[in-house]
Amino acid sequence: QVQLDESGGGLVQAGGSLRLSCAASGRTFSTYNWGWFRQAPGKEREFVAAISWSGDSTFYAYSVKGRFTISRDNAKNTVYLQMNSLKPEDTAVYYCVVSRRNYATSTSSIDYWGEGALVTVSS
Repeated sequence: QVQLDESGGGLVQAGGSLRLSCAASGRTFSTYNWGWFRQAPGKEREFVAAISWSGDSTFYAYSVKGRFTISRDNAKNTVYLQMNSLKPEDTAVYYCVVSRRNYATSTSSIDYWGEGALVTVSS
């Protein structure tokens, strides 16, 4: 059974940093694209960042570009999201995702979802 386990969420003050990790079990995703989505209270789930299977290509939502960095370690079957200069509007549940499709920015293009990790940014 495939499982994606996020960790690293929590409470941080505005301007602070957090690093999310997501480890996969049940199969290897070295040839899949990884990514992160988030869902704030009362809002729809939205794309945050993605990284290609090789790690050579990354892309970000405009709202996080320059502040967030996605990376992956295929040997560990793990993806990371380094979040700097956090803002209260970054408060959301963050979901780790895996997709066979390139540039998977829509929820319909995702093959696997994690359970989510809550990130709360206080002002």
